[in-house]
Amino acid sequence: MRLSHIWNLGIKELRSLGRDPMLLFLIVYVFTAGVYSRATAMPESLHKAPIAIVDEDRSPLSNRIVGAFYPPYFLPPEMITRGEMDAGMDAGRYTFALNIPSGFQRDVLAGRRPAVQLNVDATRMSQAYTGSGYIQTIVAGEVDTFMKSHRAAAKLPVELSLRSRFNPLLDQSWFGAVMEVINNVTLLAIVLTGAALIREREHGTIEHLLVMPVTPFEIMLSKVWTMALVVLAATAFSLLFVVEGALSVPIEGSLPLFLAGTALHLFATTSMGIFLGTVTRSMPQFGLLLMLVLLPLQMLSGGMTPRESMPEMVQYLMMAAPTTHFVSFAQAILFRGAGLAVVWPQFAALAVIGAVLFGFSLGYFRKSLASIG
Repeated sequence: MRLSHIWNLGIKELRSLGRDPMLLFLIVYVFTAGVYSRATAMPESLHKAPIAIVDEDRSPLSNRIVGAFYPPYFLPPEMITRGEMDAGMDAGRYTFALNIPSGFQRDVLAGRRPAVQLNVDATRMSQAYTGSGYIQTIVAGEVDTFMKSHRAAAKLPVELSLRSRFNPLLDQSWFGAVMEVINNVTLLAIVLTGAALIREREHGTIEHLLVMPVTPFEIMLSKVWTMALVVLAATAFSLLFVVEGALSVPIEGSLPLFLAGTALHLFATTSMGIFLGTVTRSMPQFGLLLMLVLLPLQMLSGGMTPRESMPEMVQYLMMAAPTTHFVSFAQAILFRGAGLAVVWPQFAALAVIGAVLFGFSLGYFRKSLASIG
């Protein structure tokens, strides 16, 4: 192995990438507009949900309940009649329709338990479940406050003191922005290295490399370090200027420590990209195979759903995936400010997984070059 070969081949890869406007656009988009839109344009929590209220009681208590719904969780309530409620739900104008019956305040003061009907458009899955809980809490809170002004409040034997750590405002954009950066690191690492190898084959330059005094190891390592460097630089830019700058999301831990761990993750995922680019013969085939590989890596890594809620077999299988350890240490560093003493097991696991993937991909890459030669 000669370092000069790896360096010069890497510079060639960077020049080839610089002449590919679509890949350059992809890199810029996913780490800027992609991250920003994921955090702001597609909120996972309840946000400006349309609600209509049928107030048949017209009492001070029902007015309190109506006035409790306001942005950003809900749009200002639309006051409708009972006859308009079903038609509005059928037309999709409202996600929620609350019906306060006549005599509601009278029954509450008399100690009876009147029923308040809540109609939910369950086709809007992102808001239906969360919104039902919000509305139940709002109605119960307004009734409780109203009753305290009419009778002595009973003290609960236990008081719950709530403390939200690492995200005190419970802002979904904090989580969405960082997780989008994490997912894009894996996506770009596989795409760029796989596309670089397929580009060599489609342009016929892979045959030129075979007649040069370079080894498969040098060819593969040059693609790994250049594509990893591009993704690493884009990651640092996105965290500093998009996440911290434009979105004002605080990064609690050490950015250099996170980038060091990201480099280990890129060593593994770029090797995976080389393997996928070797087994496929064209970009369409590579794209189809990428979907089969990337979606499970991202969905089962613990970024979307806690790993503890997954079946045990899935948890054990995903321990062999680099994304599992990457998501674990990334959340620990960026959200909770963890240091090396906390995340070193994930770093070690990524180093081992990366070495195995690199060796496996190198062996298959050598066989591929031998068949061409």
